[in-house]
Amino acid sequence: MRTPTTDSAAAVPAIASLADAAFTQRVQHAIDHKTKPLGALGRLEQLALRIACILGQDRPVLQQPQMLVFAADHGLAARGVSAYPVDVTWQMVENFMAGGAAVSVLARQHGLALNVVDCGVARDFPAREQDPDDKLPQPGQPRLWRRKLGYGTRDCSQGPAMTATECAMALRNGAALVRQLPGNALLLGEMGIGNTSSASLLLARLCGEPLAEVTGAGTGLDAAGLARKIGVLQEVLQLHAQATEPLDALAAMGGFEVATMVGAVLQAAAERRVIVVDGFITTAAVLVASRLQPAVLERCVFSHRSGEPGHVRMLAHLGAEPLLDWQLRLGEGSGAALAWPLLVSACAMLGEMASFAQAGVSTRSEQA
Repeated sequence: MRTPTTDSAAAVPAIASLADAAFTQRVQHAIDHKTKPLGALGRLEQLALRIACILGQDRPVLQQPQMLVFAADHGLAARGVSAYPVDVTWQMVENFMAGGAAVSVLARQHGLALNVVDCGVARDFPAREQDPDDKLPQPGQPRLWRRKLGYGTRDCSQGPAMTATECAMALRNGAALVRQLPGNALLLGEMGIGNTSSASLLLARLCGEPLAEVTGAGTGLDAAGLARKIGVLQEVLQLHAQATEPLDALAAMGGFEVATMVGAVLQAAAERRVIVVDGFITTAAVLVASRLQPAVLERCVFSHRSGEPGHVRMLAHLGAEPLLDWQLRLGEGSGAALAWPLLVSACAMLGEMASFAQAGVSTRSEQA
């Protein structure tokens, strides 16, 4: 039998570094000579430079941004690792499609195409008239993509969450979906009762963090529930002690939505799209992707630092400094959507703000 690493390796594209000293210097020079004191726009300047380097454009323009919310259920949820029942996953997918969820509201507000991806929800969703296979989301309307690998993963406290074949197919599904979508920016979101457990397990295994210190309350467990969750996750980590490589760990302890997201991240990075990362679970997908192809991180903008204790440590391992720190812990892509206007402003500053020479404004050295 082929191992998860071997079975999935073909779905991992080569991703080269974006490092281009001459281009970076040219863009930085343009930013430094805008009509402002040097560095006066702080991190907005850093963000503008990052987007320019990702897209390879001196005057970057973000086009047709796509919000992808990956949804699936987890067999481990049967062990009581979440405060909410598994039915909430499919109910929230219905809420996304009805336009009532936080990410639905924010996507409408900011003109983001909302794509909801059924990667393995424990329920079938009826076909909708607006969801033929060849149709993209319309403005203000969500689109449901059916990429179901099963009705939730298996209980990873009893064995691997998914097979090598399922893990490989998830990666391919994510990549193929990105190839179908227009635009040059991808915003990541997720929905799946129990998926903070997968994120904590992946962090503990791939980064060596103590599980008890990177496991949080998730959807709102009390102290007793959190202690039970940590105990269950310790069992899982011990059971899969041999799953040390990124794809082995993903197959053993991940979720269908996380694995599909890894494939989407890798493809978006290969296409030089701007990848806007949401919270703990989406960052876990980026962690796995970056362990496969480190240059993935050059394409990422981390939207926020969440209230989950593991997210702080995960961001530190990735060397990421998020844009916001609002103690968000909803998921769905809500933090990515909230941060989106900052990316738009960064591009506008770089593309539209006058230089000292263009505006006829004296520089500091000229005034001295």
